[in-house]
Amino acid sequence: MTAFLMPLRDGRFLNARVLRAYPMLLMAGFAAAILFLGLTAHGVNDYAGRPLGTDFSNIYAAGVAALHGHAATAFDIKAQWHNEQALFGTTTPLYGWHYPPFFLLVAATLALFPYGAALIVWQLATLLLYLWAMRTLIRASVMPAWADGLAWFPLALGFTAIFVNLTHGHNGFLTAALFAGALANLNTRPLVAGLLFGLLAYKPQFGVLIPLALAAGHYWRTFTAAAATILALAIAVTLLFGPEIWPAFFAGSHFTRTVILEQGATGFEKIQTFFSQVRLLGGPVALAYAAQGAVFLFSATMVIWAWQKPILFGARSAILCLATLLATPYALDYDLMLLAPALALIAAEGKVRGFRPYELSLLTLLWLLPFAARNLAGATHILVAPFAILALLVMTGRRTKA
Repeated sequence: MTAFLMPLRDGRFLNARVLRAYPMLLMAGFAAAILFLGLTAHGVNDYAGRPLGTDFSNIYAAGVAALHGHAATAFDIKAQWHNEQALFGTTTPLYGWHYPPFFLLVAATLALFPYGAALIVWQLATLLLYLWAMRTLIRASVMPAWADGLAWFPLALGFTAIFVNLTHGHNGFLTAALFAGALANLNTRPLVAGLLFGLLAYKPQFGVLIPLALAAGHYWRTFTAAAATILALAIAVTLLFGPEIWPAFFAGSHFTRTVILEQGATGFEKIQTFFSQVRLLGGPVALAYAAQGAVFLFSATMVIWAWQKPILFGARSAILCLATLLATPYALDYDLMLLAPALALIAAEGKVRGFRPYELSLLTLLWLLPFAARNLAGATHILVAPFAILALLVMTGRRTKA
């Protein structure tokens, strides 16, 4: 038993050859799967009759509605489904729009292109933005020279959450890019960091802990810039799409909370949170909220504690990323892209200061997990991701005391 655990304890299986070969193999697999989807497509629909990019269809449909002066219909689930079927056929499944009005700015811009071109622009632009932000973040870490080489690149591009986002046309690249970019600029360009943090308002569940971190760390210029960015976005969308989008958004939020989150219409196996874990095991909604509330309090406490102390940049930033994923009741497998900056920062500090027992194994698990997270949960009713993220959060918190 000891002989079996030792490689897991010290991470000796992660030699230079493995770190080069396995990401390349995964990237080749990703490329083959994407090519298959393209070659077997029928117009804008895939071999199964779904829109290419599946969930991107709701972004495009909302954008088309906004361009035609009907932005508020995106928040009405029946009207949104009708809009999607008008674009992709009457057999199109429902892909709900669950975003604040801010995201209409992106959706309407993309809807200026034909669907296929819009999907390519969206995927390529946000993927490149993610890679740029990761390089910038690594340069701001304890291993700046790492960013100038190519060792980080296959690990960033081979991260298995990449595949989930590419096949579903989702926004995980954008979320990770904004988070990584903001953290990278926090100590040198505080206003730029605030702008990037403010843009995260398009996914408000991932912004809850940011004000706590900025206040605890006394980053008041960044705090103010983020608030100003959100205000400017609110004014812009109101002027462009009309004030009716706001009551429509709040009305639509009730459906998102009750049907999508609490009843699990999306599928509890896809939602990688402790709330969903309780519901997946058959627990009542009240118990799920209680469990999630306890995790939120712990996550918020970790962030405030870490950002109040003069600790290492990488550990502090990683704690915010990990705690953000844990704090929300609604984070799907594609949202696990937010693990990327945390994994990179912890790996960089570990390379310089050494790794704790089992830390490399945990990093490897979380790097591989997004690809299989929903299938594992469907087969076992156990969501591995939130437990692994919690373990890494605690381990990173202990690193700050070393």
